Amino acid sequence: MPSAEHSGSLRTAGRRRRFDRQTIEELIDGKVTWPTLHEMLSTFKDPDRFDQVIEILQSRMPYPDQILLPFAFHLNVVQTADGRRIIKSDCGFEFGDYRENWKEQALVYVRNTAETIREIYPNFMGADPAWQEYREYYCPSCGTQLEVETVPPWYPPVHSFIPDLETFYQEWLGRPLPTMPADSSD
Repeated sequence: MPSAEHSGSLRTAGRRRRFDRQTIEELIDGKVTWPTLHEMLSTFKDPDRFDQVIEILQSRMPYPDQILLPFAFHLNVVQTADGRRIIKSDCGFEFGDYRENWKEQALVYVRNTAETIREIYPNFMGADPAWQEYREYYCPSCGTQLEVETVPPWYPPVHSFIPDLETFYQEWLGRPLPTMPADSSD
């Protein structure tokens, strides 16, 4: 049976603490402290946390396109002014339709020799280039590294996932997926 002190902590574990904008920005930037991160992960989320994250990310982007979903570090699913839903990097590079594999539009550096693998791993600590290669994906516009994957040499670029935007908005957020306003140029 838990002690009275422990029981008290169980009772408070379900309480919501609203995190301020600065803390959410620290979370996005990977600078939040471990105790705060632990609290954010182990307690109920703020009902508007997603909106807070979108607002912060949107304020940082050099483009006006509406962010629908953060996709990965430095990548977002956005809705463009002409109604397309695409993956876009922080600098504004358009990778194409969000349902397609963005990696096919990225710059790729392949580490597939012992020499290139040793640039990042000590001898005998990296993959055997006969069995695996490291692929580093970069934004063609700004050069930001977006992802690294380790795969057999013949393997196609891994398509991590295709977000179901409609289900996410309707069933998780409880609201319709944003659509483009009617054309007002008439």
